[in-house]
Amino acid sequence: MSETVNPIDGTRIAFDVRGDGAPVLLVHGSALSRSIWRGFGYVAALQDRYRVIAIDLRGHGRSGKPHEAEAYRMPLVLADILAVLDAVDAPAAHLFGYSFGARAGFSLADSHPQRLLSLISAGGTYRAPGGSVSELFFPGYDGALGAGGMRGFLDGWAAHAGEPIDPQTSAAFLANDPLALRAYFRRVEVEPGIPDARLAELAVPTLLLAGTRDHERYLDSERAATLMPHATFRPLPGRTHGNTLRPAAEVLDAVIPFLASLDR
Repeated sequence: MSETVNPIDGTRIAFDVRGDGAPVLLVHGSALSRSIWRGFGYVAALQDRYRVIAIDLRGHGRSGKPHEAEAYRMPLVLADILAVLDAVDAPAAHLFGYSFGARAGFSLADSHPQRLLSLISAGGTYRAPGGSVSELFFPGYDGALGAGGMRGFLDGWAAHAGEPIDPQTSAAFLANDPLALRAYFRRVEVEPGIPDARLAELAVPTLLLAGTRDHERYLDSERAATLMPHATFRPLPGRTHGNTLRPAAEVLDAVIPFLASLDR
């Protein structure tokens, strides 16, 4: 594990680097960590051809965990990502983001397009995410974090989903600080989106992936593909938001050719 520091507020950001080649930055979703990319097989699949950089977002994994909602404003998250790219001497990288990681990717494409070689959005959206935490996890998540911590949150999510949460996701969730996660979620709920007019100006090559059972992200990805000048949408049949990334084979069947087309 390596670390760098956000130059704006001093938050520590943890990351791993594997392999050589063009840099591919993996950015996880809410309440997860960089470990999911290894657990689901993405690091192993990509590291023979690319320099794979997996980051722990602030408030997650082994990165710093502020307890104030304002510490999770998108400009600070983007400064974390840029600090990691600077630390590995990468002027630009392919960004592969899942859920909130994809949302950060859209924001980076909007504010710092010169730092992206491409964007891969898996289960992501460019829209304002207000209300999405209850939708994606369960109503009452905030109270569960306060009363039962991460175990209470995980139990509530599993009960709402009607099935156990997979071991890799469970391990990532249980490693979180519930106070930091509450602060993160509260900020996520009020973050602004990217207007359609600005989205139409994003020229970064983009691959959009969404499960056919992940209704909102599916529709948003489909629309983004019609607005963005260099975007392609690929549905993932039968997948919900929670299993967008697993199993990895079908996702990699889209990601690897997309990246290879940009290597030429």
